[in-house]
Amino acid sequence: MTSYGTIPTSSSPAATSVNLEYISRAKERIKEGLGTRRPWAEMADFHSFDLPRSFRESVARVRTNLAYFSMNYVIVALGIVFLSLLWHPISLIVFLAMMAVWLFLYFLRDEPLVIFGRLFSDKVVLIVLGVLTIFVLLFTGATTEILSALLVAAVVVLVHAVVRRTDNLCPDEESSGLLRSASPPSS
Repeated sequence: MTSYGTIPTSSSPAATSVNLEYISRAKERIKEGLGTRRPWAEMADFHSFDLPRSFRESVARVRTNLAYFSMNYVIVALGIVFLSLLWHPISLIVFLAMMAVWLFLYFLRDEPLVIFGRLFSDKVVLIVLGVLTIFVLLFTGATTEILSALLVAAVVVLVHAVVRRTDNLCPDEESSGLLRSASPPSS
């Protein structure tokens, strides 16, 4: 019997449900990761900027702000690198491809990574992906732009971390111990 109006599919319902499950887990992991991002308005609150009074206070602010705004700083640094590669389309494509590799092999992975029957720890995956990313990006011929962008990102992050006061941050359970211990001693 012929059935008109139906589109034949080659995938089984089980394969489709596994793909949908993987996509939903990936979305949840991305939301969790971005959940540690602080509100941009809190990061850019101009009333919270002033110069530190001492070197000790500067170091305490940097430690606290790096811990508190870490995801925001990563986004800023990636944005600066991305913008620096706009005039190098090959490097930009490689950068986006490496970001996808990082997402799938490091950030969105639920189980340990097993290749050819060998188990790799997260530390090994992190080191290998880091070295591979640097090597591949530098191989594209945008070495000066990448290193300049990383330097600019480091300066932007450090300047913000030094001039952003930490006395009005809203700590959560994870960072409350760090914020308390990193705050400068009152004199």
